[in-house]
Amino acid sequence: MPHDDPRRALARLERWLLNEAYPVWTERGWDEKQGGFHERLTADGPVAADARRARVQLRQIYSFARAPALGWTEDTRGVVAEGLAHFFSRYRRPDGLARTLVAPDGSAADDTALLYDQAFALLAFAEAHRLLGSEGGLREAAEALLDRIYAVYQRSGWGFRSEGASERPLSSNPHMHLLEAALAWCTASEDERWRRLASYLVELALYYMIDPRTGVLREHFELDETERTGVAARLVEPGHQFEWAWLLLCAGGARGPDACRPGLAGQPRRAASPREMPAPLFDAAARLIEISEKHGVRDGVAVNSLLDDMTVHDPQARLWPQTERLKAHALMARLTGERRHWQLATEAAEALERYLDTGARGLWYDRHLPDGSFPREPSPASSFYHIVCAIGELASALDGAAPSPPAPALGRG
Repeated sequence: MPHDDPRRALARLERWLLNEAYPVWTERGWDEKQGGFHERLTADGPVAADARRARVQLRQIYSFARAPALGWTEDTRGVVAEGLAHFFSRYRRPDGLARTLVAPDGSAADDTALLYDQAFALLAFAEAHRLLGSEGGLREAAEALLDRIYAVYQRSGWGFRSEGASERPLSSNPHMHLLEAALAWCTASEDERWRRLASYLVELALYYMIDPRTGVLREHFELDETERTGVAARLVEPGHQFEWAWLLLCAGGARGPDACRPGLAGQPRRAASPREMPAPLFDAAARLIEISEKHGVRDGVAVNSLLDDMTVHDPQARLWPQTERLKAHALMARLTGERRHWQLATEAAEALERYLDTGARGLWYDRHLPDGSFPREPSPASSFYHIVCAIGELASALDGAAPSPPAPALGRG
């Protein structure tokens, strides 16, 4: 069957987002009794017994803060403000870091502070700052949290710890979301520390995380000899490969001329096309996309994980890798104009639509099984952020203007 036109695919996704998803998650996704966003929804309502992760609260704040730019005409300022108030009162520890888990009654369930959650706090603060302006005090909150991140998580060598205690191997995933947050703040603040952080993380990815022989970005890096022998050291997640590719393209200045900053290692200031983008970023991103598309997409969906010999490790396909595939191809299509990337972006959009076809308004399937079926399970709120980002990226690629401010080209930090 031939694939649809990307504009028609976008129109269907936007109708679903604006007519189904935002209304349902506004009406039923917030706990009116205890406050905070629910972790999961079913057709009958929320799963109220779930403990609530900090990252879900922050992803929902981000998703609602982006809603006006994506065409949602209802007032989301109240939702975002309430979400932030709940986060600060329930999740912020006395030391300024965010705890990872809170019970449904609002009490602390796990006081551990993970770098992953701090990165999402920075991202949510950036998007909410764009919506609320200076009245929210979010720029100051983000700068204070950045200070704490450097004090608690930065290592003497390259990279950041995932937790406060020293541990190896290092995980690439928290660094990825920290880069996402730094890029968001580069366009929302004049504080040069955000650009330096983003530049540092890009170089960390290029020179420490990406295997120069295979072009694959490792899930874990700086491994010792013992750690290199385990399965965990061999894991490759196509979704993360696509996501890193998208971020590297954004960091190279793919968003356009409005973000004029020094290029990576003295490259040109403006990077609106592959010819103008720092070559290491574009080449690494293109290779990540090609590897993931060739080995990680089976039967039209991006599978959960491969091993480093490119054999399938986990053939299930969660929703979120489909959104990252869509983002990567949409941005590459916009940069290169290549028909192939438009076709693959459309294919990824159509694959995503299959996850949204649940028969229940505004909900989604989380898992696609190797036999082609979707288990009927509650829809995790954590996926909404991925869906929102993917639809926004496809709209940006087709319209030629990002719905959120463009990311800057970066200099060496």
